[in-house]
Amino acid sequence: MPRLVAGLIDVFADTPLSGNPLAVVEGGEDLDDAALRRIAGEFNQAETTFVQTSDRADWKLRSFTANGSEVFGAGHNALGAWLWLAEHGRLGDLAEERVFHQEIGADVLPIALRVHDGRVHGRMRQAPLRLLEPLARVDLLAQGLGLTPDDILPFPPPRPADTGASHLMVRVGDRAAVDRCAPLAPQLLAVLEPTGAEGCYVYAFDEITPGAAYARFFNPTVGLWEDAATGTAAGPLTAYLGASGLLSPGATLVVEQGVKMGRRSLLNVRLDPDPELSGAGVVVLRGELRL
Repeated sequence: MPRLVAGLIDVFADTPLSGNPLAVVEGGEDLDDAALRRIAGEFNQAETTFVQTSDRADWKLRSFTANGSEVFGAGHNALGAWLWLAEHGRLGDLAEERVFHQEIGADVLPIALRVHDGRVHGRMRQAPLRLLEPLARVDLLAQGLGLTPDDILPFPPPRPADTGASHLMVRVGDRAAVDRCAPLAPQLLAVLEPTGAEGCYVYAFDEITPGAAYARFFNPTVGLWEDAATGTAAGPLTAYLGASGLLSPGATLVVEQGVKMGRRSLLNVRLDPDPELSGAGVVVLRGELRL
């Protein structure tokens, strides 16, 4: 009977039961994809990441949503896996910052980790920004989000942005408009599918705090209705704002997400020049997966 070390870590969290939970499984190289998908369904989290050996990097990461869709990009799925390894002593001494490399799909990306004030912190560079065509019509998008067309601001226009995974960036007037979102799955799917975007990141700039944004993420294309903290969306958002002249090189954007879900998360993304995502996490469960 195969037995794999597995558990849960809350990512972008300072305390247990906050942030975005990630299921982590060590190994699984000998299992076929159908088994990996079933394990992800068993955990029933936004994402389950399998940490596997790699010929191209220090570790290979494969991540699946609860419905079995494989997802890519370096977000909470990747950061959480590295924090898990570090918290369990799998990465050696981190008193000084050390750089590792992760294989995610076709990409090999760096991640830097160190212990600061007794906690492991990670920061990882995402891929360069790739922009797809702006959305031609906002009326259908507004309908899919349960908003009015006037809620969606014209600059920067709704547009898919990709730094590892493609998501539609949608700016609205204020955090109240973000909270009013009540998406309708069929309508939102009909908008997303022709754009090449996987999910939809609805955001507003913080009215009081410069360099801060408030966001919610919806991803019905992979069966993930709402996510509490999405690094693969916060990264391209930061890069898109930089490309639009709304964020200066070297600046950091702090994105508050997950509030409506009761899982408040803070994502820090620095534009240097590609987005660099950073954060910490809390291991809340460790055990043995028996198959």
